[in-house]
Amino acid sequence: MRTPTRIHPRPPNPYDELASLADPEPGPYGPEPDEPPLISGDSDGAVTDEDAPPWAPPNHRRPRRPRRPGRPGRRQRQRTRRRPPSPLRTYRRAATWLFFLLSAAAFLVLADRCAVMYAEKKAQHKLQQALHLEAEPQVDIHGFPFLTQVLTKRLQQVDVTVPDVAADRVSLAKVRASARDVRLDGSLTDGIRGAVVGDLDGNVLLSFEDMRRELGASQIRFSGLGGNAVSAEGRLPVAGQELQLRAQARLRRDGDRALSTEVDDVSLDIPRVATYRPGDAHTGRSLTLHPEAAGRISRDAERAKALFSVPAVAARLGVDADDLDAALRSEDRLRELTGSPRFVEALTRVNLVDVVAEHPWLLQRLGIDPAVLTALTRLQPPDLTDRLALSFRLPPQAEDLHLREVTVQRDGIRVELTAADLALPGGVRR
Repeated sequence: MRTPTRIHPRPPNPYDELASLADPEPGPYGPEPDEPPLISGDSDGAVTDEDAPPWAPPNHRRPRRPRRPGRPGRRQRQRTRRRPPSPLRTYRRAATWLFFLLSAAAFLVLADRCAVMYAEKKAQHKLQQALHLEAEPQVDIHGFPFLTQVLTKRLQQVDVTVPDVAADRVSLAKVRASARDVRLDGSLTDGIRGAVVGDLDGNVLLSFEDMRRELGASQIRFSGLGGNAVSAEGRLPVAGQELQLRAQARLRRDGDRALSTEVDDVSLDIPRVATYRPGDAHTGRSLTLHPEAAGRISRDAERAKALFSVPAVAARLGVDADDLDAALRSEDRLRELTGSPRFVEALTRVNLVDVVAEHPWLLQRLGIDPAVLTALTRLQPPDLTDRLALSFRLPPQAEDLHLREVTVQRDGIRVELTAADLALPGGVRR
């Protein structure tokens, strides 16, 4: 038996449902009497375009409600609802501004320092040419910022160091000066022509090493004795022998622009024999025996008799005629006179320069080469003092500088300088 086919019902049409909800269609004779016509016409009943209202786009916005008095608007309410900025955002903004400020400050500082280095280099070159210096000086400009100082034409402080300045017989090892209140002459556009220093303090150094080299006394060393005294010690060749030279030089100012020395207490030692002093205008020449040589004579009877054979020597030793005759006849009496410590001490104080000049044979008995003493007696005091004389004068280009104080230090002689209202090359005083 065949099973009948099952017929399913047709699904409903959604458009039919929408059509049932629509308004009823008008009849064949136009709209209903109670409904106004959609488009009005003229008196004849004809519809025209002039009577139709102009077309406008539809407005889908919700109409605004009237704001109540005293109630804030929507934008004002949104502002009040905004959250305060987060601290991280504030820090980022502050860090950005700080970075820009630091970058600008670093750029300004770099530009200022570059301007300082350029000005220092130009000043070094100009000073070298103006003062005719062999070496280029070192110029350090202090104060910050530099550009504002140039704009006002007034520098706070400038330090200058000049090495190896020629000054009379010797050269100054180093010249240092600190200038304050420097007034510039010129402008940035036209160029700086010069400057005037309101106040200057400085010092110069005469190195002992330079003095030894330039004075031609390569075997003589200078050292400070404190105060204004300088000691000179070294060797001096005389008649084929190396004699020990000792001297003292006292510094003094010649006015306020020059320095000179007065050399005194010059002595030349014959090793292990005697000391010769050339003397000066106040003291005469002298030749005295060393204690070592006097001791040898006191122990050598032949040398003692040779010494006592000159009456002038015996008289200076305080030996009377009777004791002298007894000493010359008896060796026991001679040893009694020469064996006492008082004899050795007295013999070292006796000046023998005139005795040996009258009795040259006595030199060999005393152990002195006659040629050495002859060469020593020919040395006049200026010959020795000129080798040790120290002097210098400020160069004429620095006519406004003045010497203030002279001191002797370990490395050399230091002289303090001062100046006021000093015009540098190109500067004009006002």
